[in-house]
Amino acid sequence: MIGRTEIKPMLAVEGLKAWYGAAQILYDVRFDVRRGEVVALMGRNGAGKSTTMKALMGLVGRREGRVTFNGRDISRLRPYEIARLGLGFTPEDRRIFVDLTVEENLDIGRQPPRRFADAAPAPEWSPERLYKLFPNLGEMPRRLGGRMSGGEQQMLTVARTLMGNPLLVLFDEPSEGVAPVIVEQMANTIIELKKEGLSILLSEQNVHFARLVSDRVYMLEKGQIRWSGTMAELDANSDVQRAYLTV
Repeated sequence: MIGRTEIKPMLAVEGLKAWYGAAQILYDVRFDVRRGEVVALMGRNGAGKSTTMKALMGLVGRREGRVTFNGRDISRLRPYEIARLGLGFTPEDRRIFVDLTVEENLDIGRQPPRRFADAAPAPEWSPERLYKLFPNLGEMPRRLGGRMSGGEQQMLTVARTLMGNPLLVLFDEPSEGVAPVIVEQMANTIIELKKEGLSILLSEQNVHFARLVSDRVYMLEKGQIRWSGTMAELDANSDVQRAYLTV
């Protein structure tokens, strides 16, 4: 795998703390994601997975700690500055533009081509290439976002993010609330992105979905990392699954 031989990770998080108002949600969260690697951030509802994603993008009221992305410290940058550096985010609530067509949603996400820290060119995305990755979208380029199913909207959210030519993508609960066939398509998409050399941080509580795509796992509980290991190690550890994933 690409990232195993790299000295510096694509994303490094150290001592991350986050608050909503006076309520602290994250406590000294530490993890990393290497180039070409899929890392799952797992835990029950309310464990802090989505807050971690938002904190990385600067979308929480207050955050502390150090976040390094593609060799740059982004800890104090604003969300639009972070996005312009190539950190993509697909939120759980999708947030497509319902009054715009598929084509128009994709055009809004367009950003220039990028390079990795070692000057290697990153994958470059176009609507035509994305329609091959998401054939359903290719059949409805002029359909309004508000007239799409939940699964189609989920695919559009991912495609719009890829139009920004990201180096790393944050996926917040991609399997939540969509049909099994869409879950399978999302898994295939993540595998294809990994082959392109992209890094992916996945917020997920569905062990089956995480198993299909992930290399490593960090387990969150009450805003803290409680366990980490490979996906194979998690599969073999039923005690960890019961402790942090079962209701």
